[in-house]
Amino acid sequence: MTTVTPELDRLFRDAAAREQLLDVAYDFVDSPIGTLLVAGTERGLCRISYDADPERELEQLARSFGVRVLRSPMPLDPARRELDEYFHGRRRAFDVDVDVALLADFNRRVLGELARVPYGEVVTYGELAARAARPRAARAVGMVMNRNPLPIVLPCHRVVGANGKLVGYAGGLERKEALLRLEGAIL
Repeated sequence: MTTVTPELDRLFRDAAAREQLLDVAYDFVDSPIGTLLVAGTERGLCRISYDADPERELEQLARSFGVRVLRSPMPLDPARRELDEYFHGRRRAFDVDVDVALLADFNRRVLGELARVPYGEVVTYGELAARAARPRAARAVGMVMNRNPLPIVLPCHRVVGANGKLVGYAGGLERKEALLRLEGAIL
């Protein structure tokens, strides 16, 4: 019986990614706000999850993008590098490509406007709805934020209630507050 060494395993995973044999590559990234499951397709980053139940997340990725889902760190190195720079205060905007092709038009429009909210600033759900040309859709914007597949990179933590208070965050309000503190949006 042949034993697979960690080096051989890594070479296999890197080769699968290099040969574009994967629908989704994923890995885990340690951060100051917990371990993140980070996943990407050949089009770009498609998922960042907090406290992920890996099995459930991987099943969801396979249903959404294709069954060839493999832990392969190499394709995610640019995202990992940018997240590390962000958490160390050396990055204010993300340059990695994102894959939101499977989202509804309204969701993509809202997330596109969200991506324009500058580092260290906040916007209300209502303001974001107006920017997305749907001024009466603040609640719908809230649902988009709750289902944002790419928190941090698409900064839903920068969205606050109409009164300026921190409300609703799929990763938990303590993470939202930590991210806003990191950015200097709250003291």
